Amino acid sequence: MGRRTWVAAWAVLCVAGLAATAGLRSAPAPDPQPARPVSAECREFIASVKTQLDEAEQEGGDGILAFSRGRVSTVDCADELRNLFRGER
Repeated sequence: MGRRTWVAAWAVLCVAGLAATAGLRSAPAPDPQPARPVSAECREFIASVKTQLDEAEQEGGDGILAFSRGRVSTVDCADELRNLFRGER
């Protein structure tokens, strides 16, 4: 293949990439997922975690806390805990 063919092929690919990028940017964002209700057990657990964090902060600790639960729960509060520690209180 000649040099002109390669240049033309690269030009076509660049234009196609730019057009695809423009099309994706102009597309509407998908609807956000509706917030699912938080169970009473998770609310209770999150409240106890917040209390422990506040107490540790008042005591001027070193910033390390350990949490444990005496019983195994069938309710998963991982998302709520992530939101709490990300600052989305």
